[in-house]
Amino acid sequence: MSKDLPQPQQSEEVDLGQLFKLIGNAFDRLFKFIGSVLFNLFLVFVRFVFFIKEHFIKFVIAGIIGIALGFILEKTSEPVYKSYVTLKQNYNTGETLYNSIVYYNDLVSQKDIVTLTKILDVSEDEASSIIDFEIKSIISENNKIKNFDAYKKNLDSAFASKIEYKDYLKNDNDYNHDLQQITIKSKTRNSFKHLFEKVVENINTNDYFTNEQQKDLNEFNRRELALKEALSKSDSLQSTYKRVLEKTLNDKVGSQTSVTIENGEERNKTKEYDLYLNDLELRRELVEIERQKEDKSKIIEIVSSKQESGSVDDKKEVFGQLISPKLYYAALLMFLTFIVLLSLNTIKFLEKYKSKI
Repeated sequence: MSKDLPQPQQSEEVDLGQLFKLIGNAFDRLFKFIGSVLFNLFLVFVRFVFFIKEHFIKFVIAGIIGIALGFILEKTSEPVYKSYVTLKQNYNTGETLYNSIVYYNDLVSQKDIVTLTKILDVSEDEASSIIDFEIKSIISENNKIKNFDAYKKNLDSAFASKIEYKDYLKNDNDYNHDLQQITIKSKTRNSFKHLFEKVVENINTNDYFTNEQQKDLNEFNRRELALKEALSKSDSLQSTYKRVLEKTLNDKVGSQTSVTIENGEERNKTKEYDLYLNDLELRRELVEIERQKEDKSKIIEIVSSKQESGSVDDKKEVFGQLISPKLYYAALLMFLTFIVLLSLNTIKFLEKYKSKI
C-alpha cells in the first residue's frame, strides 16, 4: 500500500499543469483579441485619414459655398430682433408662466392676430411681427447642488440616503426655479418693454395667485399686530420694573440690610435685561415680516431688462453655442458632403461582395 501513496500527488500535479495551461491560453486569447481590436481601430483611422485626403478639395469647395450662402442670406434675409428679461417668481407661478408662453407661441404659429392683439394689448402690426416666445430657467450648477442639499434635509434620514443627485435632477422641473428668462423675437424693432410688462401683468392678475397673495399679506398683518401688542406689553413691564428698581434704590438709603437689598436689585436688573433682549427679538421679527411683505407685494416681477428696443439676432445656435450664419452654413454643407461621400464609398465597398450573396 505504501507504493500506491505517491500516485494521487502525481495526478494532482498533472491537474495543476493543465489548469495553468488553460489560464495561459485564456490570457493569450485575451491579448490577441485586444490586439486585433486596436489594430482594426488603427486601420479605421488610417482609412479615415486617406478618405479626408482624397476628398479634401470637395470639402473645401463645400465650405466656400456655405460661407457664400450664409453671406447672401445674411444680406438678403429680413432681420430678426430679439430682447429678453429676467423674472423673479415670488409664488409657484412657474407652470402657469410656461403654459402661457406655450399659448402665445400657439397663437403666433396659428397667426391668430386678433387674440394675440387682445391678450398682449398691442397693435395688429406689432402682433403680426412677433416670431416666437422663449423661456428658460436661470440657475447655476452650484445652486442646483445647494437646492439638492436643502431638499434632502427636509426628508427622513433613511429615505434621504437613497436619493441620488441624478434622480433629483430628473424630477427637478425648470419652471420651479425662482429666476426665469423670457426672450421675444420679432420682425420689427418694437418696444419690447410693453410686451414683457403685459406678460407679467397677465400672471399678476391671475385670480388664484392674487387670492394666495392676499392670504399671505393678511397673515403678515396679523403677525405684525400681535408683535406690536407684545412690544407694548413689554414696554409696560419694563416701566414697572424700572419703578421697582427706583423704589429699591430709595429704600437702600435708610436700610441696614444691604445684602438683601443688593440681591433684590440684581434680580430686578436681570428681569429688565431679559425683557430688553426679548424686545430686540420682537423688533427683529418685525423687520423680517416687513421684508416678507415687500417680497410678496408682487406675484412675479421683472428683475432686469436688456435691449428694450431689441437687438439684431443674426446668430445660429449649435450645441448651445452661437455662431455666425456663414460658419453655420459652411459647417452644414461640409457635414452633408461628408455624409454623401461616405455613403457612396460604403456602397462601393459593399458592391465587392455582391457576387458572393
